[in-house]
Amino acid sequence: REPVLTPATMNPALRKVEYAVRGPIVTRALQLEQELWQDASKPFTEVIKANIGDAQAMGQQPITFFRQVTALCLYPELLIVPSIPDDAKDRAHRLLGACNGYSAGAYSASAGIEMVRQDVARFLQRRDGVPASPGDIFLSTGASDAIMSILKLLVSGSGPSRTGVLIPIPQYPLYSAAIAELSAVQLNYYLDEGHCWALDVAELRRALAEGRRHCCPRVLCIINPGNPTGQVQSRQCIEDVIKFAFEEKLFLMADEVYQDNVYAEGSAFHSFKKVLMEMGPPYSETVELASFHSVSKGFMGECGFRSGYVEVVNMDPQVKQQLVKLVSVRLCPPVPGQILLDTVVNPPQPGELSYECFIAEKQAVLSALAHKARLTEEIFNRTPGIHCNPVQGAMYSFPRIDLPPRALAAAKAQGQAPDMFFCMKLLEETGICVVPGSGFGQREGTFHFRMTILPPTEKLQILLEKLSSFYTKFVKEYS
Repeated sequence: REPVLTPATMNPALRKVEYAVRGPIVTRALQLEQELWQDASKPFTEVIKANIGDAQAMGQQPITFFRQVTALCLYPELLIVPSIPDDAKDRAHRLLGACNGYSAGAYSASAGIEMVRQDVARFLQRRDGVPASPGDIFLSTGASDAIMSILKLLVSGSGPSRTGVLIPIPQYPLYSAAIAELSAVQLNYYLDEGHCWALDVAELRRALAEGRRHCCPRVLCIINPGNPTGQVQSRQCIEDVIKFAFEEKLFLMADEVYQDNVYAEGSAFHSFKKVLMEMGPPYSETVELASFHSVSKGFMGECGFRSGYVEVVNMDPQVKQQLVKLVSVRLCPPVPGQILLDTVVNPPQPGELSYECFIAEKQAVLSALAHKARLTEEIFNRTPGIHCNPVQGAMYSFPRIDLPPRALAAAKAQGQAPDMFFCMKLLEETGICVVPGSGFGQREGTFHFRMTILPPTEKLQILLEKLSSFYTKFVKEYS
């Protein structure tokens, strides 16, 4: 008999889902790795995957205290090992005591271990200087899982009443993929590349007015610090966005997973929750906000543990009950990830045995990233035809590249976007894997690529110079 599930009978929304960060260029990069292992002759000796913000895959070392506590919880027999400091052991005992059956292998409550939610609330209170409640915090399998849950609550209607979601362009492809999967309507607002990828409220108004012609815009997504663009929003900008959301009755989603990654002089991270509360009524009492954080980025780089959280503000209590029900369907986030999250929001304090080592490791990671952000901007901007804004925060650069007409024609002949054509040629000739800007969205007629700044400094410098040389050669070849 014919299969039940075929391309014709599968969920049609999934056909529209794309995720450039792990798209065709990465598939080819993996093939090239296999070919290198089989001794295939290539003009390079390794594939450098600069396509994804995976810090430890790029050689960043984990923070010792985070791993000690997590290891102790996963294998309590280590509690007798004398080389592990007592404060890590005390923390492990505390966390195991909050686990069912004193085991990290047991299910937790669906919204997360209550004690960890309390520690997240205390972290937010220290960060923002305003109260936070564990009841407003839901732990998740990375920030991505929480973003999907909130979007599921928000998407409804059909035809002209279908939910519209405003997202920045360039954007992180999780958003376009989630919107496609939920059959919502993607509404693009463009960041201003000429002003370091600034967010302009006039552009928000344009996108909103255009969206209202064919759907019901209800959600405004902000990524701060920016991915893939690396900008850090000013406090004034955040206030303007909150006022806009209030006036236009939009639900705010603030993706703040890069809040520890701020490098540029004069830039500072301001959380949407802090600014919202400091603005006072009517904004602080009515603007609905969901803000997201994760252990995958920052100085932690613990991507594989898949842990994060969402805090909801001013959410209708009955809707919050539906969110509780929604997260209960997946039972609970991974408990080892919850344990590691607790160490991130509740790190060693001054006077504790692990404090000096923790601070030294944290500062070393962040200062190295700040140096690599400056290095990336400098080397790219020395190359005629590459234009790179300052990497103010996050862990990526998103340079614009000028491509000659013959390159555009060659790309068209192969059925590829011009920047995909460039990135594929770069991969085949140098082994450097970056993601074309078309996977994130960009203004018509402009071409970019996203590259992580995570490789070790020496390797990053070689990568940047190699990439710049290849670009110069490519332009010459197609001019």
